[in-house]
Amino acid sequence: MSRRNLAKGILAAAVIAFALLSYPAPDPPIPAGASGKPFTWKQDEKWKALEASFLEAREIGCRGLERSIGQGFRQAGKYLSAVDVPAIRPDAPVLSRLETLTFGLGTAVAACPERLTDYVHLVTKTRSLLKRRSQGWDLNDRAARDRLYRLIYGGRAALEEVMLQAPPGTVPALVKGEDVPSAAPSYAFQHGVLRSGDILVSRGGAPTSALIARGNDYPGNFSHVALFHVDETTGEPCIVESHIEMGVVVSTVEQYVRDKKLRIMVLRLRPDLPQVKADPMLPHKAAKRAVEEVKSRRIPYDFEMDFREPSKWFCSEVASWAYRQHGVELWKGTTRMSAPGVVRWLSYFGVTHFETQAPADLEYDPQLSVVAEWRDPETLWQDHVDNAVVEALLEGADEGDTIPAPWWKLAAVRLAKGYSVVLNLFGGVGPVPEGMDATAALRNLELSRRHETMRRAVLARAEAFRQAGGYRPPYWELVRMANDVRKEGGRR
Repeated sequence: MSRRNLAKGILAAAVIAFALLSYPAPDPPIPAGASGKPFTWKQDEKWKALEASFLEAREIGCRGLERSIGQGFRQAGKYLSAVDVPAIRPDAPVLSRLETLTFGLGTAVAACPERLTDYVHLVTKTRSLLKRRSQGWDLNDRAARDRLYRLIYGGRAALEEVMLQAPPGTVPALVKGEDVPSAAPSYAFQHGVLRSGDILVSRGGAPTSALIARGNDYPGNFSHVALFHVDETTGEPCIVESHIEMGVVVSTVEQYVRDKKLRIMVLRLRPDLPQVKADPMLPHKAAKRAVEEVKSRRIPYDFEMDFREPSKWFCSEVASWAYRQHGVELWKGTTRMSAPGVVRWLSYFGVTHFETQAPADLEYDPQLSVVAEWRDPETLWQDHVDNAVVEALLEGADEGDTIPAPWWKLAAVRLAKGYSVVLNLFGGVGPVPEGMDATAALRNLELSRRHETMRRAVLARAEAFRQAGGYRPPYWELVRMANDVRKEGGRR
């Protein structure tokens, strides 16, 4: 055979191989979402009024606002006293008044950040009281869930709007919650104390992290759950977590922190629960059981998000499985994903169960207390921009937008998948996670590309807004900007 014919044969084989590797697989049928309806604030006019109130407060100045701010905090204290009763119900009028006052007071504190510490105390105390007094509520009841969401998520949103307007260096990285006693072994962590059995709920920096946090009927702030363990003999800490890339692993504290986190919240089982009263070391035993289970078998990542199937775990299952072994069922209110766009997009990545246990919803479980919350003041802004971009993308998804998997890129991704399979056989981690097919991996890349394009455009518009108005745009303005960018095709 001549060299020319050999070259032609090789070229023909390469073309055929490229064509075969580029042939798109049919999309799987889109499963039905959960029953229900996504929560919506439906308060666009209220957000505009709050922004106008903030601008007015800046004009008045802190000295002129001192009296009204003081009155606001005193009134909030009275509302909190009225909330702190065993018989409080989700429809109690005082809860609506407390919500209105919290948002309104936030506009004044944003203009006078020297009262930020008092505002932090108001928001965290509201959360603590609600979590304690909601123990008798049915969290699968719409009215109860709405009330908790409006005050706990809404309170955090209001607080962070205030933080984002505060001068650099004035926002605390650590906000302490309840001082919850525990008999479990302890470990000092970033000016706080963690206990074995604590649940670490965090937010990653990837676009898919924002999708996980925002993509349910009650959009939230968190995308990852991990379980903290301290060896009772050596005092050595470790963290059990499930990663898309490698399944369930036991990480060091250094590895956990190194993996980009925009925020971390620490949840601890309440000591007055009957199970904990009977065995104060229960949280530690749950964490220890999780460590032993991971070391005894290989547990792949559960892309389907089926928390009832124990052979594979997604991140939330690490905590729910461990505590279930000791008689504690976490997630008193399960996560529902009913919006058609959310369901379709998550199904691209293998999700088949849309009533599940999402990280963002664990903080509403009254069995758990919030011990501490870390925010990186420098990345809090990024968190808000990421959320706004994803919110706009999901609005587009509900209007029919898809995440494409361009056929001309499939060949390279399928080769990467083959390489990953070989690495997985020998215990390695490849560029395409085990359990994720090439089409899903390509869609993940496309989502990241689209998100980054929109993020840059939103940041540019937000900076123009800041220069023109002298303050950072609030979240609702970021969402408007992100939607404008989306409709314009991602242009600046």
